[in-house]
Amino acid sequence: MLKSSKKASARIKQADGYDYEEPVYQGPPKSEAVTFSHAPEKKRGRFHWRPTKKQLIIGTALVMIVGGGLSWLLLKSSPKKASIISSHVTKAPAVTLSNLTGLPVTPSINRLPVTGIMIENSDDARPQSGLSQAGIVFEALAEGGITRFLAIYQGNQTFSIGPVRSARPYFIDWLLPFDAGYAHVGGSPAALSEIQSQNVRDMNEFYNGGAYNRVSSREAPHNVYTTLASLTSLEQTKGWTSSTFIGFPRKADSPSKTPTATSINFSIGTSDMWVSYQYNSTLNSYERSEGGATMVDANTNLQLQPKVVIAMVVPWTDGPLDSSDAYYTDYSDIGSGAAYVFQDGALTTGTWQKKSQTSQITFTNTNGTPIKLNAGQTWITALGSSSDMTYK
Repeated sequence: MLKSSKKASARIKQADGYDYEEPVYQGPPKSEAVTFSHAPEKKRGRFHWRPTKKQLIIGTALVMIVGGGLSWLLLKSSPKKASIISSHVTKAPAVTLSNLTGLPVTPSINRLPVTGIMIENSDDARPQSGLSQAGIVFEALAEGGITRFLAIYQGNQTFSIGPVRSARPYFIDWLLPFDAGYAHVGGSPAALSEIQSQNVRDMNEFYNGGAYNRVSSREAPHNVYTTLASLTSLEQTKGWTSSTFIGFPRKADSPSKTPTATSINFSIGTSDMWVSYQYNSTLNSYERSEGGATMVDANTNLQLQPKVVIAMVVPWTDGPLDSSDAYYTDYSDIGSGAAYVFQDGALTTGTWQKKSQTSQITFTNTNGTPIKLNAGQTWITALGSSSDMTYK
């Protein structure tokens, strides 16, 4: 028996290369657990095993192989579980700059068609809805000393916009470079003729009533409203799925440390139409008032605050007499004239130019360099003369 134990001891020594105090390992007492150490040692006959480097490498590899195989089998047998696992890994949505406003938007917004909407500005139309969400707003006389707005959007939101009113030819000229759909309720004879001759993306309410609604809270003709979602859907059905255009050059805000143009006044039309802006240095924007009253958006009840205010001198005369015994306004909007760009609390004087009905308006400084506009809403007012503007 002893002889047999010696042989066992020898075999152990040959396999491990370690010496033991007792010739045969009998196991730990029942009250003790087997312990391991990082180095062989002789201690009261206990067996202390430490794997070799080769054994560690082989063991690790086996664990990885077996574990990977089990994971593959699990995913293969349960594709739903695999998709659930992968769904937890989400990416932040991509962001780009709006071609219309220069503000950050998702790329899908730039792929939508641009939409221009004629919005009324008589006393009965105030407060209007949706003007605060427009990217660009053009302001000019319609007739009888009353101004009107062309609000330009790119999106498919559901907020209310209106009241929507009739078309005018100079607004169409300002719209055409944006390759935009045109939402309006009828129009002057000259405007309706231009819509046909210029192949405007026409969304006249007379023929597309489903995209508009008439509210009961206001009397006609001040009661026609719409939404971008309705108009974008209409554009899609007509095949107008996107717009290709050159927007205004944009830049980041750079507020003046010593603002020189904080109060702006435009005398346009009757006194109810006169416009004033007060510079808000905190938001680097211009708070708009009209006819001596704060101008708010009916959707939010918040004051309109464009980032950029532009006055461009555009000569005008009385045109034909309309059915209300007022004369349509006739602007000479193709050509060039003086421009005054208010942003960052300061004024840049320069020139506006529009070479044709379909070409984009450009604004350049006295050196002929394009004026970059702050990202955000831009409000452009056509004045008959530089004397119609004051600022301080």
